[in-house]
Amino acid sequence: MARTLEFFFDYGSPYSYLADTQVEAIAKRAGATLVRRPMLIGGVFKATGNASPMTVPAKSKWAAADMPMWARHYGVAFRANPHFPVNTLALMRGAAAAELDGLFERYHPAVFRAMWVDGRNLNDMNEVAAVLTAAGLDAAAFGKRLQDQDAKDRLKATTDEAVARGVFGAPTCFVDGAMYFGNDRLPFVEKALKGELA
Repeated sequence: MARTLEFFFDYGSPYSYLADTQVEAIAKRAGATLVRRPMLIGGVFKATGNASPMTVPAKSKWAAADMPMWARHYGVAFRANPHFPVNTLALMRGAAAAELDGLFERYHPAVFRAMWVDGRNLNDMNEVAAVLTAAGLDAAAFGKRLQDQDAKDRLKATTDEAVARGVFGAPTCFVDGAMYFGNDRLPFVEKALKGELA
């Protein structure tokens, strides 16, 4: 039976970016379906009492070396964003709107690349507009779309669902109801998809 890999993420999470570079290949190797689930990490943190590891000096220092190490391991481009932290509410609403409008495949890689490869200031909506325009999207239409109730409701519902299912951070994967938190759990995600976990 073909399995599904659910991938909960937020564009403000560098480990989500790193994992995102791998999940399509993992799903393909396992003959599984990949479903990306954009959620608002700030909402998850608030609901669970968690906080960004970047707010803890020791963790932040450790991650500064760990993240480039993972990028080298994966063979992908990575740059710590000099404008971090970024309020991702608009970006994640944009992802929800892009899903609803059938534009996610253009929106998603453009935003992750702008954040964690190009180091763009995505707190600045003019910068976001430039990124979307370069990706062939209508930035003005997206700006208006962020205020539509269906986009707001979709993001809130996914975030609430994530919390209800035990999510406390990003990235988080689910396979057959089992939860795997963190980029470093991807080997177990692949084994679960292939039915190789006891």
